Amino acid sequence: MAFLVRQHFVWLLGLSLLPVGCSFGPKALPIDRIRYNEAVKASTEEQLLLNIVRLRYTDTPSSLAVSSLADQYEFTQSLGIMPFFTSAAAGQATGGYRGTVLPQFNLGGATRPTLTYSPQDDQDFTRRLFTPLSLESTASLSKTTWPVSTVFRLWLENMNWVSNAETASGPTPRDPPEYADFLTAVSALQRLTDRKMATVFIEEKDDPASDEIPAAKITAEALGNAAKDGLEFRKVEKTDNWRVVRKKQQPILRVADSAKDDPDFQTFCRIFHLNPALTSFDLTTAKLDPFLKDAPKDGLATLDLETRSLLQVLFFVANGVEIPPCHAASGVAPVTAGANGRPFDWQEVLGGLFHVCWAEGRKPPATAHVAVRYHGYWFYIDDRDRDSKSTFSLLVELSRLQLSTDKGGSAPLLTLPIGGR
Repeated sequence: MAFLVRQHFVWLLGLSLLPVGCSFGPKALPIDRIRYNEAVKASTEEQLLLNIVRLRYTDTPSSLAVSSLADQYEFTQSLGIMPFFTSAAAGQATGGYRGTVLPQFNLGGATRPTLTYSPQDDQDFTRRLFTPLSLESTASLSKTTWPVSTVFRLWLENMNWVSNAETASGPTPRDPPEYADFLTAVSALQRLTDRKMATVFIEEKDDPASDEIPAAKITAEALGNAAKDGLEFRKVEKTDNWRVVRKKQQPILRVADSAKDDPDFQTFCRIFHLNPALTSFDLTTAKLDPFLKDAPKDGLATLDLETRSLLQVLFFVANGVEIPPCHAASGVAPVTAGANGRPFDWQEVLGGLFHVCWAEGRKPPATAHVAVRYHGYWFYIDDRDRDSKSTFSLLVELSRLQLSTDKGGSAPLLTLPIGGR
């Protein structure tokens, strides 16, 4: 018996020396990192969808950013011996007690993750939420693999004052928006783009920064000062005068010469009041009179864009959220009435772009790509709806880009230690 106890003691002593702590080090990284990554991704998507649903109900959106995540690992092990006394074996003449020892081995581990949240409802965040997307950003988006029709439908209020459901950029309107002409023209542009007959690109141009200057007045000092400010002197054509210019990135829609007789190009030019004899159109913003005053008879040579802010985009897509009939009947969620008095079908505006379904039950539908519970119902994007998933992915990435900020910890933080396991 004593030999057996000693043998077990030696075996446990050897076990205690094994590098079991490694399972909390390198081996934990590929497991926990992926789990945290999935959790952050899922909660980010759910938060965005929740805010879209809130806007559909004319409720206030709110966001929390995960500022940091720290996970502390702890591994403990101990080895000892414990005296154990037994009665004397039966039949011993002297009686009494006999002592022996038993080994004792303890092994334990724990992780203590700590999450830090930053409320995103401060003044700076709100300002960015209301700031329209810049012209350059809109042009850059349209040059990516995202369809130009998707970018224009989401981020443009109007183009050459042709409305893209402008009244949908706020709380759900009472009356249907104007959208049909814009949708027809942008669909034509998408077909031209798909056939490699139209493209948006950025061209470097000279932007005049002064009036014409006689050559005699240009000095070496003036040339040096201009260079310091990133400016250059350019000779004015057909004169002896010069002008100070700065380089600017000019977005342009270029159309192939072969597209001039194409029905899609003719449709695009007709709806946006463009000159069909041209094949190059500068993209501008806030340069065109709302009533096209003094517009050339042959048509415009520019595409003037009014862009949306992120909040306007979220209001716009929120109209793609279906609501339970009881919420429409009770007035909990606003409803747009069509000309016949029946509810307007917002998929006429957002079809092929964004659609959120609703469902009852204790759990989200099995086909849900992302789902949130609100007012007692599930709202979800169907995993089989490729267009809505694509649009939602774009919104997630651009909301991160547009709303990200580095405040050096000046914002109030909410830090939550999570119980170890």
